[in-house]
Amino acid sequence: MSKAKGTTEDPKALIHESYQIEGITLSECRSIFLDWALSLPLEEDTGAAIKTLLERYGDDAPDHPMSQVLREGQGGMTAPRRRGGWRGRTRN
Repeated sequence: MSKAKGTTEDPKALIHESYQIEGITLSECRSIFLDWALSLPLEEDTGAAIKTLLERYGDDAPDHPMSQVLREGQGGMTAPRRRGGWRGRTRN
């Protein structure tokens, strides 16, 4: 692996490195994505970071498993819904 310096969107260069790994699987990319998401600063806009990373890497490698994972991450960037009160505590 190359020693890549992180960026605002990819502080540990995890996404960058995933694109360098020959034969990486979708499952491995999902694991790396989770580590990447947990390494982002709280104030970082995750949706904007994913968009930037897709523009940086996904255009050149649209069929790469990490490109697929990043696209999936874009679709899942909605605010979580939580039911409060007694409805949040009851089993369905």
